[in-house]
Amino acid sequence: MKRMLTLLAGIGMACSALAQTDTTQQPKTDTLRIGKMIIVRTPGSAKADNDRETTRVYRRHYKPSNLTTNWLIFDLGFTNWNDQTNYTSAEAQAFAPGSDEDWFKLKSGKSSNVNIWIFMQRLNLIKHVVNLKYGLGLEMNNYRFKEPVKFETEPKVHVYMDNSTNYSKNKLAADYFTVPMLLEFNFTPQRERGFSLAFGASAGYLYNSRQKTITDADGKRKKHDDFDLNPWKIQYLAELGLGPVKLYGAYATESIFSKGLDLTPYNVGIRINSW
Repeated sequence: MKRMLTLLAGIGMACSALAQTDTTQQPKTDTLRIGKMIIVRTPGSAKADNDRETTRVYRRHYKPSNLTTNWLIFDLGFTNWNDQTNYTSAEAQAFAPGSDEDWFKLKSGKSSNVNIWIFMQRLNLIKHVVNLKYGLGLEMNNYRFKEPVKFETEPKVHVYMDNSTNYSKNKLAADYFTVPMLLEFNFTPQRERGFSLAFGASAGYLYNSRQKTITDADGKRKKHDDFDLNPWKIQYLAELGLGPVKLYGAYATESIFSKGLDLTPYNVGIRINSW
């Protein structure tokens, strides 16, 4: 019996020794996530002086969704128009008596385009390389005139040159509810912001237009009217994505005015969004 107890005690001590784990032999791993990077830090063995701590950096793979939504996109750019008006025609002279090609030239650096897209969605069509983009927003344009042209609405809409006072500001503003639709080609679908190219069109409806003037004699004045502007604005769209930078351009299909003048507007600028 004594021998049996001694044997059992010896077996128990051996099992206890085998079950113990030397934690110094097991390197402890630390993981740190920074944005899209995963940093794995593995210390070396405590018993070996020549073992060094190793750090590995992994980049998490970007997996685009089949449908993504971007809220509140802002466009900041410049606007101008292509003047193809025949100023010798009876229609042009009836709308702007005595006008010529210098009347409606704009201040290029001060004529602005600001778009606020309430939302824009991107739908995957072919392996995230070909996508459909669409949305809803507000397009706001300020056309700053070089000359003191003034719009009148009585007895009918017409334009005349007002040289009687000095204009420090003279602009025509036109704002639209706009629905864009583009076909996007994303050449780097594995990256959240890569190289892309998009083409499409938009339809806009005029909801507000006004002429704002500032003169020494009358101060600041605003006149709200449709000024015989086209109520609908159809335009071609293009977008170029270069990493975090996106450039946009738009060119209307017809004149901004419904009669008299042939002024086709266009916009160029930079787009601020998270795609």
